[in-house]
Amino acid sequence: MQSCISYFVLSFTNAILVAKYNVLYQVMQNLPLVSIICLCYNHEQFVVESLNSVLNQNYENIELIIADDCSTDNSKQVIQEWLKNHAGVTFVSNETNLGNTKTFNKVLQLAKGDYIIDLATDDILLTDCVEKQINTFLNSEKKKLGIVYGNAEVISENNTHIRYYYELDEDKKTLIKPATGDIYLAMLSQSSMICSVSSMVKREVLDELNGYDENLAYEDLDLWIRASRTYNFEFIDAVLIQKRELENSLGNQFFKKFNSRTKKINYSSYLVIRKAISLNKTKEENKALLKRLHYEMIKAYKTNDILLFFKYIPLELKLRFS
Repeated sequence: MQSCISYFVLSFTNAILVAKYNVLYQVMQNLPLVSIICLCYNHEQFVVESLNSVLNQNYENIELIIADDCSTDNSKQVIQEWLKNHAGVTFVSNETNLGNTKTFNKVLQLAKGDYIIDLATDDILLTDCVEKQINTFLNSEKKKLGIVYGNAEVISENNTHIRYYYELDEDKKTLIKPATGDIYLAMLSQSSMICSVSSMVKREVLDELNGYDENLAYEDLDLWIRASRTYNFEFIDAVLIQKRELENSLGNQFFKKFNSRTKKINYSSYLVIRKAISLNKTKEENKALLKRLHYEMIKAYKTNDILLFFKYIPLELKLRFS
């Protein structure tokens, strides 16, 4: 009798487990696949925490792809050690340093997701990041929504709070909401900023734009301008990620004098503006782009990049008189 009861209990338990699995499977089948591309270059100190933040997401249907861009520290070895306990994760290791834009485009070809996150492996996703982004995509009333983005907590090398990307009020809501919907003018004029590391991009946007422009030293401004020409954006008023600010972070390079990386970054901004001119259709758009052009001219002047400064003059004349 006891064995029969035990058998019944075991069978009943197994049936519940199977049912739960089937429900989960059906849910997974209906949820879009999100591909999170983790790009690493000399992040051995932070990469494990970043990768774990992907696995700790509330959202289940995630594909993780890691790429090491020929790091000169022990990043590759740290990743390989981490992978021993995480089977099924795709890992790409560059034999030479290709840079962020080329590495991303290379790995994007492997991604199967309908939605893409570009995550540097010194940054951290909060546990509800992907869930909130996907829910926004699925529930937004905006037509042709291409990119959703949110707020970020900027942290230091040792994980201490520095600031929020968008300042918060006492209720933890953004004091000044960044642009949503058709943000093309806002991107041209620099009247609103996007926290790029908190963004999720619909795959069709990247496919239509052929990924990142590999001629650039950084990718986000060019992506925002090109994407906002035809797609809508949505802002999530919540902190989605922790963005690490280091000495060599992009934002700390803009005004360094006689610095080769600064020159490459600022020249990339020149290329972005030159491309944006060809996208513009109205005088209002040209006027908006002039504001950004003047900002970039100031950067060129302050960094003693006189050649770049003079390169902007023909662009200014074109914007003023076309």
